[in-house]
Amino acid sequence: MSKDFLDERRRALEEAYFARHNDELIRKLHASDPDRPEKEKLAEASGLRDEVLLDRLVALGFGSRTVAALSLVPLVIVAWSDGVVCDKEKEAILRAARDAGLDAAGQDLLSRWLASAPPPGLLAAWTDYVHALAPEVRIALRHKVMGRARQVAEAAGGFLGLLSGISPQEEKALAKLDAALAH
Repeated sequence: MSKDFLDERRRALEEAYFARHNDELIRKLHASDPDRPEKEKLAEASGLRDEVLLDRLVALGFGSRTVAALSLVPLVIVAWSDGVVCDKEKEAILRAARDAGLDAAGQDLLSRWLASAPPPGLLAAWTDYVHALAPEVRIALRHKVMGRARQVAEAAGGFLGLLSGISPQEEKALAKLDAALAH
């Protein structure tokens, strides 16, 4: 086995462990104060302080238990960019969800996005979320997010393997995502 493969596997296992650990901490937080507004719980779980953005995220179905699904928004946007999500794109997104350690609540939200087109304001809310992150965090995310989004775009493949697997609509979506992460 190659060292790169082992490093990638180690990172994936670490990410899954910490995602499960974070989910458990969030569940404990919910249990300790179930009457607290979801917006406050989301603010605590995400570290966001922008009230308008928090309201938008809650309206889109995000909460403290589904905040991890934000990392999959770019993949969903790319998959839906040509109007339909094919089975291979869906498989790539579900694999990324497993790698991210998405819990049941996040998987439910993701399933809704894969079954029918996500809400129109999802990309704009994700872009605002990304801009709310510290610049160094955004830069660190850029490579990972764009790599995963490109994998989803390539998953459908070209016509009989002869043409590029990325449609013009997917290229446009990838450019929007890259621009959001660059600024």
